[in-house]
Amino acid sequence: MWKFIVRRLLITTPQIVLLSAIVFILAQLMPGDALTGLIDPTVKQERLEELRVQLGLDNPWYIQYRDWVAGIVQGDFGRSFIYKMDVTELIGQRIVNTIWLSVVSVFFIYAIGLPLGIISGRYNDRLIDQLITGYTYIGFATPIFIFGLIAVWIFGFVLGWFPTGGSVAPGLDPGTLEYYLSKIHHVLLPALSIALIGTVGTVQYLRSEIVDTKQRDFIITARAKGASESRVYNRHIFRNSILPIAAFFGYEIVNLINGTVLIEQIFSYPGMGNLFLESIVRRDTTVAITLVLISGIGAILGALLSDIILSMVDPRIRIK
Repeated sequence: MWKFIVRRLLITTPQIVLLSAIVFILAQLMPGDALTGLIDPTVKQERLEELRVQLGLDNPWYIQYRDWVAGIVQGDFGRSFIYKMDVTELIGQRIVNTIWLSVVSVFFIYAIGLPLGIISGRYNDRLIDQLITGYTYIGFATPIFIFGLIAVWIFGFVLGWFPTGGSVAPGLDPGTLEYYLSKIHHVLLPALSIALIGTVGTVQYLRSEIVDTKQRDFIITARAKGASESRVYNRHIFRNSILPIAAFFGYEIVNLINGTVLIEQIFSYPGMGNLFLESIVRRDTTVAITLVLISGIGAILGALLSDIILSMVDPRIRIK
């Protein structure tokens, strides 16, 4: 197992390096630089050139990339030109909120998706299955930002059940019960918005697997031996149908962490997705590249986590 993990990490390291280089080059090809729009227009051009020299923005892209990689090796991801602070500290402040949002979203996705998938697969071609399938079709067809806008308008502005921005109410002391209750209250609506769209894949996967598994020979044999219907579903059908869901668990977490950009923007939720958009729009190159690098590493770890979970769920699969 450990040899497999180390071998996978060694193989994917060049991919991370290549990804970072491509993104860095594309960032350099964008018009302007980190000082564009940040300096008073009355400042003389000579002063701007001095600032660019001090920041190393006048160097060729490969020298800037080399300096950035050298800093990463030493644990220094650079400094944000916008927030005037270390990138590591800035991301550390935002990543906590994104983890909160991702964890709650994953909880809702499986809390909603697994029961609906089981019911839809067990009673396929009946009215309840048609209703659930109709919901999944709507979910597939609805962009997540449309659903998020509708949710924030209805439940935030019209009904006033949830806050429409931020991650916690102002004035609360971190670590107190009120502080954590406020964070949960702020994260519920964006998490539900993600989950009600993100759960459709889980429902469809599970339904298809259950319908397919019900027709296999070992299920027919179990019923012929007199096994109860609940035992057939719990011990045979569900256990075999859950394997694809387990295989995608690691990817699900990574996709949520990387895919909350629009939802965080709609709900003004101060997470990594919101920070990524700000860094792109405002040309904060060091922050943008660092976030892309973190996303790439997360995707690799997510794939590895899925392999490990799948081997634990299905004893027939062994990772050596």
